[in-house]
Amino acid sequence: MRSVDGIAEAYEHIERTRRVKKYILFDHDGVLVDTERWYYQAGVRALADIGFTMDEDQYLRDMSHGLATWAQARAAGIDERTISRQREVRNEYYQEYLRTERIEIDGVVETLAELARYARMAIVTTARRVDFDLIHEGRHVRSFMDFVLTREDYRLAKPHPEPYLTGLKRFGATRQETLVVEDSSRGLSSAVAAGIDCAIVHNDFTRSQDFSQASHRIDTLSQLKAIILTTV
Repeated sequence: MRSVDGIAEAYEHIERTRRVKKYILFDHDGVLVDTERWYYQAGVRALADIGFTMDEDQYLRDMSHGLATWAQARAAGIDERTISRQREVRNEYYQEYLRTERIEIDGVVETLAELARYARMAIVTTARRVDFDLIHEGRHVRSFMDFVLTREDYRLAKPHPEPYLTGLKRFGATRQETLVVEDSSRGLSSAVAAGIDCAIVHNDFTRSQDFSQASHRIDTLSQLKAIILTTV
C-alpha cells in the first residue's frame, strides 16, 4: 500500500501539472501502425503487373500533394480504366500484407494508456474503413480513442484541412487545446491549414519530406506527454 505521504506527494504533483493540450488527433498509418511502406509496396506490385516501375522518390513527392500511387502511371499515359482495375489489385495486395506482415510499432499501446490519463484521443486517417478494421482485429489501439474518422467520413482528403476540422468539430474542441500527431508532410499541411499545432513523429519512410512547419519533432510517441503537459 502507498503511504499517506506518497499519496499526498502524488496529488501535489497533479496540482503542479497543467494540461497544455486536452485533445490529441492522431494520424494512423506510420504513426500508430507501421503500414506506410506496405501500402507503397502494394502499389508497386499492382503497377509492376502491367509492366510499370514506380519510382519511390517521386511517389513520396506526389504523396505530399495527396497524389501518390497513380500519379506516375497517369503521367506515363496509362488510361483510367487500367488504373481503376489496378487500384482494386493494389487493395488486395495491401490487405494481404496487413494479414501477414508485422505492422505493430513497439510501445504504442503502452504510450496511449499513459496519455489517456491526460488527454482525450481520436484517429483521423485517410485509410479506408475496411482496411482500418482489418488492421485492428485483435489489437487494442481503438480502445483508447473517443472516435475514428476514416476516408469515408469526410469529403476532401489531406492535405485539405477538412479531416482535422471534422475531428475538432466531433470533439467540440478548440484549435488551441488540440494537438495533431503526423508522420507525413501531407498530414502536416492538413493540420497547419486547420490551424492546429502538429507534432511530427519520426518515420523512416517519410523522413525526407518537408516538416519545417511542424510545431514539434519527436522520435517516439512517448515524447508526447512532455508536449501536452507542463509543470507550473
